[in-house]
Amino acid sequence: MHPISARQKALALIATGRSLNSISKQVGVSRAALREWQQHGIEPQGRPAPCFRCARGHTQDASAYAALLGYYLGDGCISRQRTTFSLRVSCDRTYAGIIEDVTRCIEAVHDGGSACHVSGPGVVIVQNCWNHWPCVLPQHGPGRKHERKLTLEPWQREIIEQHPADFLRGLFHSDGCRAKNWATRMVAGEKKRYDYPRWHFTNNSPDIMLWCQEALDLLDIPWRQSYWKTLSVSTRAGVARLDELIGMKS
Repeated sequence: MHPISARQKALALIATGRSLNSISKQVGVSRAALREWQQHGIEPQGRPAPCFRCARGHTQDASAYAALLGYYLGDGCISRQRTTFSLRVSCDRTYAGIIEDVTRCIEAVHDGGSACHVSGPGVVIVQNCWNHWPCVLPQHGPGRKHERKLTLEPWQREIIEQHPADFLRGLFHSDGCRAKNWATRMVAGEKKRYDYPRWHFTNNSPDIMLWCQEALDLLDIPWRQSYWKTLSVSTRAGVARLDELIGMKS
């Protein structure tokens, strides 16, 4: 790093109108450095702030984190790149609203980062590279999520308890669906059909399934587990409440 006196001298020479090439030869500083000082000043630029976990702090947007955690547990993965880590969340390309929501959540958690979209057959992968994704999503590890034991950190549990609806939005909008069921009932001797909506959530991980159940309990939304990897919210009040809190998949 060049001393501040050398930077001041170079900036003074730049102010005379001389070319960067001639100044570079005189003071022994690259033209790129001279251009940087000219455009952004001669004070050294601070390093990017570490992630909120490394700084032992709290995320600036806990609701976005809760939703992103749900999306990651459903359709996300973290991959090792050459010098960093890449978070990818696969989204059905027909749901533009979900793609937008995942993008917003990633950029809120990785403050200052931007997400890109990679198209595939029937999907849009929302992707962001950051050294700290394993810090903020410690469920990352070798192998598929449902083939290993997952645990929540205490600070993650605290966020979910504060923002259970956002967490459920991520879970249901990745591994859930809102469908119409029907049933028949005899009325005045005549069989009548009734259609009613319900939310389904399917995940092969018993840990993720348990966290979904716990978040529903926090909101007093009744649920029923019809199969080891499937639960449903089917009461009229429960469906209406979940509709209100997480919105439709769009």
